[in-house]
Amino acid sequence: MKTRLLTPADTGLAAEIIRNGGLVGIPTETVYGLGADGLNPGAVAGIFQAKGRPQDNPLILHIPEAGWLERFCKNIPPSAHALAGAFWPGPLTMVLDRRSNVPNRTTGGLDTVGMRCPAHPVCREIIAAADTPIAAPSGNTSGRPSPTSALRMLEDMDGKIDAVLDGGPCTVGVESTIIDLTCPIPRLLRPGGVTLEQLQDVLGDVAVDEAVTRQMKPGERPRAPGMKYRHYAPKAPVTVVRGDPVRTARYILRHMAGGDGVLCFAEFTGEFSGHPVQSLGPAADKGEQARRVFDALRAMDSTGAEHIWAQCPDDLGLGLAVNNRLNKAAGFHMIEV
Repeated sequence: MKTRLLTPADTGLAAEIIRNGGLVGIPTETVYGLGADGLNPGAVAGIFQAKGRPQDNPLILHIPEAGWLERFCKNIPPSAHALAGAFWPGPLTMVLDRRSNVPNRTTGGLDTVGMRCPAHPVCREIIAAADTPIAAPSGNTSGRPSPTSALRMLEDMDGKIDAVLDGGPCTVGVESTIIDLTCPIPRLLRPGGVTLEQLQDVLGDVAVDEAVTRQMKPGERPRAPGMKYRHYAPKAPVTVVRGDPVRTARYILRHMAGGDGVLCFAEFTGEFSGHPVQSLGPAADKGEQARRVFDALRAMDSTGAEHIWAQCPDDLGLGLAVNNRLNKAAGFHMIEV
């Protein structure tokens, strides 16, 4: 299969491919997604095959506006409308009770489905033109860092899918926040571009699922993407070091070996001469860290680093999402200093 590289002028063609059961890499504000007709079980099966994705890992349905929710979800609570009003279009996925027209293959056999209205205008154009909700997990081989550009997506998907539409670099850089609204207290399943603090401003109490900060146990069933399996991992093993940025930089310097690489805050890149280094951006700029983290992890693969050390922000604001992605990449191998 030859994978075509499309431009924003080709939204109609991208929608046609999806309507016909094909697979298209689509831009969103978070990461590039591997898009297919979310109501077509055969097309959805193609997503799992192209990514090598475990069958029990549910997919998110992307819609162009909140008015589509009633088509695919039932028992929609007032909190869903409040969140949609505050954060849609944007990097927020809501887990709701699904209607019977949403296939089991899309939901991983769950009675719920994740719903999102993305902010990227090209993505919404494609969904509206296809006139179907688009299932679109991150456009990478399962377990690898998510792509934040069309070229990064092609690294994993060239020859496996019909096309990738280049809509420019992603502005958020980490996947959407996922919140489960089927619980008595709304539950954060995955941190992302909408912060826990922002959710609390709208909802009040928000529980944080244990899988945000630890590896899921064997036999536990994921209620949302990114919960159960190792994700975002480069080829070399990763160790995350948390704490004051000066202390973590010193710790890494003392413990790293000759062939090791480092993901560090911009203030410390000069401390690691002779080692492969990727900057996460300034220590105080978590938005920049979110935009850079996946590309930095991918870039390490070309350096030959035998082991990767990573500085990490605190859990406040977007730091929780960056922290989660780095810890997933490290298999939760983390050191506090």
